Amino acid sequence: MNQVLPKADVLAVSLSVLCILHCLLLPAMVIVMPSIGSLFFVDESFHIWMVIAVIPISSLALYSGWRKHKILKVGITGGIGLMALTSAAFLGHDVLTENWERYLTILGTLIITLAHIWNYFLWKFDSVNDDIDTRTL
Repeated sequence: MNQVLPKADVLAVSLSVLCILHCLLLPAMVIVMPSIGSLFFVDESFHIWMVIAVIPISSLALYSGWRKHKILKVGITGGIGLMALTSAAFLGHDVLTENWERYLTILGTLIITLAHIWNYFLWKFDSVNDDIDTRTL
C-alpha cells in the first residue's frame, strides 16, 4: 500500500499536466483544425468529468500523505487548488468569462500540482527515514 499512495500523487500531477495542456493548446488546435471542435474533450462537460476524476485521486493521495507525515499545509494547499478547479468547472461560462474560467482552471491546477509534488517528496523523505531507522535497529 505504501508504494501505491505516492503513485496517486504522480497520477494527479499527470492529470494536472493534461488539464493545463487542454486549457492552453485546445483553443489553438480548434482554430488550426476546426474538426477537433466536434470531439468530446472540447465540450464543457469534459471539465466536469476531469474534476470528477481528479477529486477522489487528489483527496486519497493528500489525505494518505497527511496521515503519514502529519503536515496539514499540504492538504490545505491541495484543497485550495481543488476548490479553484471545481469552481472553474462548475461555474464555467455561466458565471465566469471564458478567459477567467481558463485562468482559474490553470491557477487551481498549478496549486494542486504543487501540493502533490510536495506530498510526493514528503513520502520519499519519510521512506528514506524509515529505511535509516530500520537499518540502525
